[in-house]
Parts: sequence; structure tokens; C-alpha cells
Amino acid sequence: MDVDLDVPTAGYAGRLEVLEGPTGRRVRSEAERARIAAESLMPGVQVAAVARKHGATRWQVYDWRRRLRQGQLALPESMAPMFAQLMVTKHRCLSGG
Repeated sequence: MDVDLDVPTAGYAGRLEVLEGPTGRRVRSEAERARIAAESLMPGVQVAAVARKHGATRWQVYDWRRRLRQGQLALPESMAPMFAQLMVTKHRCLSGG
């Protein structure tokens, strides 16, 4: 079978494009995954927007959310919900009635 590729065969290999920046798989810590998952759970936030912002896929964020709910991921202490102590005092009504 005779094939003509319409390309010179001697000396020219074609165009080579060099991409800069991070490529391939990213290695994220458990704390970073939990932080991204928690961010995606905020009211009015879209999972796709959070995923795009952090260079992840929606499915990764959904998986991290599931793991966060199941206790397989833990939020860093700096992101843990904080509660104030509730103090109840009894006041006497001064109106006399």
C-alpha cells in the first residue's frame, strides 16, 4: 500500500509547542480537599465554579463533599464552625402586671 502524506520526510519533524505551568495530576492535602469541599457547600455557590477556581473537576468536588459528610475528611481547625456560649438570664417584669 503506497501512502503519500504530503510532508517532507527528511529533516523536519513538525511544530513543537511547549506548555508552561502545572500539568498532570495535582497532589492535594486532605485539608485542602476539605477546604474546597466546604467552600462548595456555602449558600449560593456553584460546584462547577469552585472546581474551576481550584483547577479540579466537579466530580472531584462532589466526591470530597461526600467524604466530608461521611467524616472521611476533616476541616482544619481554622475553618471549623465556632459557637458562642448562650447565656440565659431571668428578668423580672417591672410593669407590675
